[in-house]
Amino acid sequence: MTESDRRSPWPREQRLTTDVVIVGVGGMGREIYGVIRLLNARPVDGTSWRVLGFVDDHPTEPNVELVRRLGVPFLGPTRWLAGQPSTTRVALGVGHPQLRRETDQVLARYGLPAATVVHPAAEIGPDCVFQEGLFAAGGARVTTNVALGRHVHLNQNCTVGHDAVLGDHVSVNPLAAISGYCRLGDGVMVGTTAAVLPRLTVGRDAIVGAGACVTRDVPAGTVVTGVPARPVSRSAADARPVVMPAHGREDEVDHPA
Repeated sequence: MTESDRRSPWPREQRLTTDVVIVGVGGMGREIYGVIRLLNARPVDGTSWRVLGFVDDHPTEPNVELVRRLGVPFLGPTRWLAGQPSTTRVALGVGHPQLRRETDQVLARYGLPAATVVHPAAEIGPDCVFQEGLFAAGGARVTTNVALGRHVHLNQNCTVGHDAVLGDHVSVNPLAAISGYCRLGDGVMVGTTAAVLPRLTVGRDAIVGAGACVTRDVPAGTVVTGVPARPVSRSAADARPVVMPAHGREDEVDHPA
């Protein structure tokens, strides 16, 4: 994301009066549905979302059943979106950044705008700008003068400090802390309870392991773990018991420290 991309589609350009389809029947998609329900319980100016259902190209039957238990239909693969009116928004419930990017590219063929979903207990401070598709879970806090790219996911109780810039499809997992003036490239994942110290850069598609403390810049595509965080090989990281999801497959992803 460049400085010219700094713009915010919320709240002025998105009113909660539109239909929305959630992409992904896994845990992240169902979490987004839970936040939408909370927003509907506290409607803005009397308006609300209408969730048409879930779509998923690789669903598992257990996850489809969990969606049905929520009382929401499973509509089929993403091609169901073809022909939907341009007012229909899509909420991208894919947990892993790279898979979220790939899914975003697939969805581009349908030309539908992305939904921005912010939990009522999340805090977005003054002069914070973001592109469409932001998901901010309960307890997420963004302080001030922060720029967030397209389809950024801020999970439960994470924090993003002042003057930070997060690129497209970044995931900040629960209880992680991004300090002030940090720069996170596109597709970065910061694991649960990890910390990135002030003024550091984490390069595109890098992974910060759960519980890690980043004390120096992280090159693009690098996996770092530990305190202080040190690089590990991709092959070693992939050998660990980490699930790399695709839509309805398990998507509560993280890399252990």
